[in-house]
Amino acid sequence: MEPYELTVAGAAEAVRARRLSPVELVESVLDRIEQVQPRLGAYVSVTADRARRSARRAAEEIAAGGATGPLHGIPAGLKDLIDVAGTATSASSRVRVDHRARADSTVAARLSAAGAVFVGKTHTHEFAYGLTTPQTANAWDRSRVAGGSSGGSAVAVAARAATFALGTDTGGSIRVPASLNGVVGLKPTYGLVPRHGVTSLSWSLDHVGPITRTVEDAALVLASLVGHDPRDPASVAPPPGDYRPGPGTDLTGLRVGVPGNYYFDHVHPDVEAAVRGAIARLEALGARLVDVEIPMTRYIRATQWGLMVPEASAYHERTLRAVPDLYSADVRVLLEAGELVTAGDYLRAQRARTLVRRAWLDMMDMDAVDVIAAPTVPMTAVDAGQTAVTWGDGTVESVSDAYVRLSAPANVTGVPSLTVPVGLDPQGLPIGMQLMGRPFGEAAVLRAGHAYERTGTARDLVPAA
Repeated sequence: MEPYELTVAGAAEAVRARRLSPVELVESVLDRIEQVQPRLGAYVSVTADRARRSARRAAEEIAAGGATGPLHGIPAGLKDLIDVAGTATSASSRVRVDHRARADSTVAARLSAAGAVFVGKTHTHEFAYGLTTPQTANAWDRSRVAGGSSGGSAVAVAARAATFALGTDTGGSIRVPASLNGVVGLKPTYGLVPRHGVTSLSWSLDHVGPITRTVEDAALVLASLVGHDPRDPASVAPPPGDYRPGPGTDLTGLRVGVPGNYYFDHVHPDVEAAVRGAIARLEALGARLVDVEIPMTRYIRATQWGLMVPEASAYHERTLRAVPDLYSADVRVLLEAGELVTAGDYLRAQRARTLVRRAWLDMMDMDAVDVIAAPTVPMTAVDAGQTAVTWGDGTVESVSDAYVRLSAPANVTGVPSLTVPVGLDPQGLPIGMQLMGRPFGEAAVLRAGHAYERTGTARDLVPAA
């Protein structure tokens, strides 16, 4: 096994035992980036010199006193919305061509303090405003979309061109590309991970979280990110607890909600079969399945768009007027449309979000469930350039609407949501299962995802080199 193939936990153990130095690990990942970048386009920029300096420093620190934690010397990619002092945060847009960050974002500072090594900035759909990330190819099939908007981060992790990466998630932008590329993606509870220094799409829906190859890795990265930061008005102090799941697979006592509506509507049969098979596996591991009815589903999409569109337009108000031609056409039209949303419509969306969240939490309380299990997205990765999907009943849906439909509820409600790979479709494309918990219930979703993962049902899914 090459060093770049190691998971975070595996690399951390090798570094801690001094069987592998951070310098060797980082060089292996940089070589892998050089190998796959020309055909996948996961990175906007690769900071090889900076990464080598950081690796040498980590090696010296470990030689002097041992590894300080599981991320010490571990290579990471950061979505190109996340500020790192002295480097560009382009948001994959010509609007930011001359940008340089003056200070680290909170998450970058916390990863640096944990000893992580930044190898580069990963592509995003421009300003995170899309679900396909057209600059980047799917790690499993280059003719397919990577998913978005954290497509670069998911592809880098799937292709073993980063040991882990960070993404952002406003309507599914961590979970959608993670699912389409066969890796793990975690959107934490709203406010759990600070967003200071991260370019916003929609401040009332934005989240930052890890994309990794295993659930254990997601827990390790999350632990280094959480903590209150007063510079983010939504930031909260985490409740006490350990995110790292235990070694076993016994899910006795865990109550898993299985939706009878919404989440299995207009879902490809291959996706439904794989996810229902994974849910049955959770039951075999000891979980108790509970039928649940998702409330207020007719309002979810309107609420998500009613919040995101005007907030994005407000954020871009000055540059949209100053340099409108520098935006790509698909993003510009959304930003201009957002300026037509009235204050009354926006306030109604905020009010609807409050009602949807309350109804969602009431449902979880009434049915006494810890986790809800469902498909992450209704279909696997579509061909690049495909704009719509036609369902069996003749319903036509845009690709973006289809990909966001099942992931948006966790953004509207703010609950934690984890996607884990559960197999491949007949075309060899990954399928993901989404596990959603109660607010600050990351431990439960990580426990369920880790237990499923350890059964080997979909472990070690690796795209062709």
